[in-house]
Amino acid sequence: MYAILDIETTGGKYNEEGITEIAIYKFDGQQVTDQFISLINPEQPIQPFVVNLTGINNKMLTNAPKFYEIAKRIVEITEDCILVAHNAKFDYRILRTEFKRLGYEYERKSLCTVELSKKLIPGLPSYSLGKLVRSLGIPLSDRHRAAGDAQATIKLFKMLLMKDVEKDIMKEHVRKVPKRNLDTKLVYILEELPSETGVYYFHNENGDIIYVGKSRNIRKRVNQHFTNDNPKSKEMQKKVNSVSYELTGNELIALLKENQEIKEIKPRYNRALKRDIFSHALYHSVDENGYVNFNIGRANRTKKNITTFSSLRSAKNSLTKWVEEYELCERLSGLHGGTGNCFAYTIKSCHGACLEEETAEEYNDRAEKLIERYSYDNQNMLLIGRGREVDEKSALLIEDGEFKGVGYFNLNHQINNLDIIRSIITPMNNNRDAEHIIQSFLRKKHNFKIVQLSIHE
Repeated sequence: MYAILDIETTGGKYNEEGITEIAIYKFDGQQVTDQFISLINPEQPIQPFVVNLTGINNKMLTNAPKFYEIAKRIVEITEDCILVAHNAKFDYRILRTEFKRLGYEYERKSLCTVELSKKLIPGLPSYSLGKLVRSLGIPLSDRHRAAGDAQATIKLFKMLLMKDVEKDIMKEHVRKVPKRNLDTKLVYILEELPSETGVYYFHNENGDIIYVGKSRNIRKRVNQHFTNDNPKSKEMQKKVNSVSYELTGNELIALLKENQEIKEIKPRYNRALKRDIFSHALYHSVDENGYVNFNIGRANRTKKNITTFSSLRSAKNSLTKWVEEYELCERLSGLHGGTGNCFAYTIKSCHGACLEEETAEEYNDRAEKLIERYSYDNQNMLLIGRGREVDEKSALLIEDGEFKGVGYFNLNHQINNLDIIRSIITPMNNNRDAEHIIQSFLRKKHNFKIVQLSIHE
């Protein structure tokens, strides 16, 4: 559990400052579970430049509680939490100073979003909270007020958790989970899981990831692991100490993240996805008469294909549907053997390319439309889909025909050029499995909006 906080102070000499406002949000990695926001009477005057910066003046704090009156609430809401703040050294020092004045030694682990941002999003011109969140498309209201800054820090921290591909933040977090016996452990774990779409991680008592999975209902899927009585599941039930998760908002991003995590982490209990997840592919060529021909073959890493399939049956079913949709020739598409006209010609859905009654130019125009529709080779596009929250959208970037990664943005943020898009994207590996996952998903009915991008944007 994390406690994301922001503090406003009176300003003044080092270690003589007083707190004028505090905002603390208890955050479980996905959502806020508790919060505490309050003005505080610092029992000393506020520096004039601070009044101009924050808008908080001495008169506003006359009837506000003094620090000792709210100290207990701060201790309670941050108990067993890692403190997270933008420039955490400052906020943590101020908090400890206030508690020392009361004779109490306040200690918590802390994480600084400035340091994390420099590590996970390098190369930005500024890491001040205002400029950083603006460049990342994160909304910020009430700048230099505790609640506004803390809420922006929550959104920034969620982005940093996603960009932490090594899962260092997550591993440190799960090491703090208390160890329980098997009877109660699995019940506690299930109670904390959401019934939403995302990727989940099984951790052992050392925090190491031993299994990665994805589901449209994380709680339901993990419950199946815990109630299954096959030898592998029983062994995992004994080894798992905690389950963390990452909501993705939609199944496509969950599939891509699962694919990448398994390949990179190589968890002990994952056997799937260690080999290619597709077996066949659709290829095209041009025959001696100038007509585009299609054929289905075994997937070959050295041969360029239009799209891939998980089985021969899936490939034939898809091609049959496309030949009908684009009014193509069955024989030129490898679905009808022999010579002469194809069956589709007799029912007038083939225009006679098999007999050269239709010109190659006319035929190829429709064939190229099929290729363009089901291959994103050399394309620049953004797939915009459902986000993790109601005010959020997800973005999947394909640039020069390569999958670049995924990200999330607020509905109020304008995604209008590649530089802005790249800033919100968490890079992911562009491997053949990722291409297969994207192409397979887009062949089905989906709710993604496809935005074509100009390479010059």
